[in-house]
Amino acid sequence: MAKARIAILISGRGSNMAALIYATKQPDCPFEIVLVAANDPEAAGLRLAQAENLPVFAQSHKGMARAEFDKILDTQIRTAQADMIILAGYMRLLSPEFVALWPARILNIHPSLLPRYKGLDTHERALAAGDQIAGCSVHVVTAELDDGEVLAQTEVPVFADDTPDTLASRVLIAEHQTYAPAISAYIRQFKG
Repeated sequence: MAKARIAILISGRGSNMAALIYATKQPDCPFEIVLVAANDPEAAGLRLAQAENLPVFAQSHKGMARAEFDKILDTQIRTAQADMIILAGYMRLLSPEFVALWPARILNIHPSLLPRYKGLDTHERALAAGDQIAGCSVHVVTAELDDGEVLAQTEVPVFADDTPDTLASRVLIAEHQTYAPAISAYIRQFKG
């Protein structure tokens, strides 16, 4: 079976991207990375992508309308002949028009147990609510923020002395362990 061709979108350090890069080094991985794109040319994750000899594209979205930037992004992704788009710390909302071009072919990992705490500040919100369990969710991207079908979740405990940073660190470990298997299962569901 041919491997699914994925484009990864990042905005920063790219730690989830790194977990996906290392997953592709396993012989049974059902996907390959054909593009890493960033909306910040200074995104630290681009350095690793380049070191791994992956094609990269970086352009700032600043000063551009969302649809205009998304059109440029779509062109790059299609030029790379990607089958799917994987958001890995991409901190920009995609336009509904862009999402409509890739129905059920954009996945995201979110640092909460959806449907709880959509959007930003998830760890602060979990702590403020007194939650004893936090975690991460892999979901299909739709035009609604963090609202698509949840494909996988991993729970982590919340400690009484947690800060947003300590909780975020624990959730990030769960993200790194959850994302590649969830993507792989999703791909196998359609290609199997």
